[in-house]
Amino acid sequence: MRSAVALSFALLAGGCLSHHWGPMPGEPRRATFVQLEGTRVRYVDRGQGPAVVLLHGFASALDTWERIVPRLARDHRVIALDLKGFGWTDRPAGDYSPRAQARLVKALLDARGVTGPVALVAHSWGASVALAFALRYPSRVSRLALYDAWVYEEQLPTFFLWARTPGLGEALFSLFYEERPDERLAMAFYDPSVITERFAEDVERALARPGTVAAALAAVRGQRYDLVQQRYRSIGVPALLLWGREDAVTPLSYGERLARDLPDARLVVYPRCGHLPMIEAAGASTRDLVQFLAEGAP
Repeated sequence: MRSAVALSFALLAGGCLSHHWGPMPGEPRRATFVQLEGTRVRYVDRGQGPAVVLLHGFASALDTWERIVPRLARDHRVIALDLKGFGWTDRPAGDYSPRAQARLVKALLDARGVTGPVALVAHSWGASVALAFALRYPSRVSRLALYDAWVYEEQLPTFFLWARTPGLGEALFSLFYEERPDERLAMAFYDPSVITERFAEDVERALARPGTVAAALAAVRGQRYDLVQQRYRSIGVPALLLWGREDAVTPLSYGERLARDLPDARLVVYPRCGHLPMIEAAGASTRDLVQFLAEGAP
C-alpha cells in the first residue's frame, strides 16, 4: 500500500526531474573541460601517435579506463571523455541518444584538431555510441574495440521500456534509480571481492551529483536500438569484441550475435569475468586490445 501511494505521488510529480549545467561539488581540481554544443565536457588527451577514443558505459565515466590509458598512451594519442550526463560533464536537457552522443564525440575530436580516422574503444552502452559514430561518420573510424556491448533492443529491461512513457519514467527513476547501487554493482562482477568499500562509495557519490537522475532517464529514452540495429551489418571496419564469459548484464549470447552482425569482427571471451573485462581480466584484455590497435597502426 505504501509503495502504491509513493508511486501515485511520484506520477503526479512526473516531469520534475532537474537537469544541471556547470561545475559540481567535489569536481577534480586537475580536470580539463571544453564547451561543446552547449555542454561543458570533461576530457583527457594524452600521448602521441594514432588517435584512440575511449567511451565509457552507462552510469559510468572516463575513470573506467584509468588502468588502460597509461598503457595505450605509450603508442597512441588517447582521448577519453565523460559523455553527456555522466561523470563530471554537464547534465543539460535534450537528446541523449547514442547518435547525439556520437555528435558530441565528433565535436570534441574537431576541437582537439583530430581530423583523421580514429580507433573507437567502448564499453557497454558506450558501444552503442561507437556504433552510432561509425554509422554516421564512417570515414572517421579505422577500427572498433567493444567490451560487453549493450546495443540491441532485446537487451533492454522492462524497467527501461516502461521509462519511455511520459510521467511514468520520471516516477520510476525518482523512486528507484538511486536505490541499491551495491546490488547493481555486484551483478556486474564475477568476483564480488573486486567491489571495495571505496569503489561503492564512489558510485554512490556519483549518483548524488545534481542532474544525474534526469540525465540517466534521458539516456535510457534515447536507447531505441530497434531503429538502428539492422544497420550494424553495414559497418565494415575491423572489430574486436571483448567479453566476460560470466557477464550477467550483457550475456555472451549478445557478443556472439554482434560478431555475426559486424562483417569483420572477432570475439574474445574471458573466463571467470563479468561485465568489466578491463578490471576483472585486465592483463589479458589489455594485451589483446594493444595488439588489435597495433594491427591498424600506420
